[in-house]
Amino acid sequence: MGSLGTATMSEAFDCAKCNESLYGRKYIQTDSGPYCVPCYDNTFANTCAECQQLIGHDSRELFYEDRHFHEGCFRCCRCQRSLADEPFTCQDSELLCNECYCTAFSSQCSACGETVMPGSRKLEYGGQTWHEHCFLCSGCEQPLGSRSFVPDKGAHYCVPCYENKFAPRCARCSKTLTQGGVTYRDQPWHRECLVCTGCQTPLAGQQFTSRDDDPYCVACFGELFAPKCSSCKRPITGGSGSEGAGLGGGKYVSFEDRHWHHSCFSCARCSTSLVGQGFVPDGDQVLCQGCSQAGP
Repeated sequence: MGSLGTATMSEAFDCAKCNESLYGRKYIQTDSGPYCVPCYDNTFANTCAECQQLIGHDSRELFYEDRHFHEGCFRCCRCQRSLADEPFTCQDSELLCNECYCTAFSSQCSACGETVMPGSRKLEYGGQTWHEHCFLCSGCEQPLGSRSFVPDKGAHYCVPCYENKFAPRCARCSKTLTQGGVTYRDQPWHRECLVCTGCQTPLAGQQFTSRDDDPYCVACFGELFAPKCSSCKRPITGGSGSEGAGLGGGKYVSFEDRHWHHSCFSCARCSTSLVGQGFVPDGDQVLCQGCSQAGP
């Protein structure tokens, strides 16, 4: 950069470019000699990247990434605001003030509608963006942050709120079922809550029956409610009638107010099976027809 001066007549003093006399004119002194102002600007001045005009020696010059600008040309390409003393961003070679950049290229918060400023903490989900402090549970309205959440019809719930609002509740303990569980009488149960009313043995995956809506394992139901075999005195589980099938698959025979397992229904004397055969009651016993006719 040269220094500006004014020549006075004492000896030959010409412009190093156009060779015109500099006496009485402003000039700029450089290492290669003096230049009149027009020649200096044409030789050394930079071209403004915006208006493509020379940036004269008496103009304030601004530059950015090897590009030079008049002060008045260094402005936002959208709102035309001067960027000389403002923060700015360059996007695809265009200069933008922060406000225009955020409006054009930053996301809007799905909750408050305000711009999510570059560098600020944000959360993104399903193509939407939120300020971190705007991404709230639809139940307790507390920030979800990095916690697990459950989306539901446009709303977002923390896990406790979702479970309290939507998860099924166990028919026994009334607490929510978060996973697994079994169904009994069209109601959900925790596996550990579905137990035998008698012995508290877990019934999930086991054969069981019920009485007055209370579940029982086969063993407890037989001991507590099933009729006893008139021969072996053990419980018979199953339906009623002259013949039937027990809960465990075993068959039995009924006569009046007495019941027998199939395997136990035999002649009290000769032990011949009476299942499907004629028999004769003899007090607390039953006899085949042969033993009955043979007498005592």
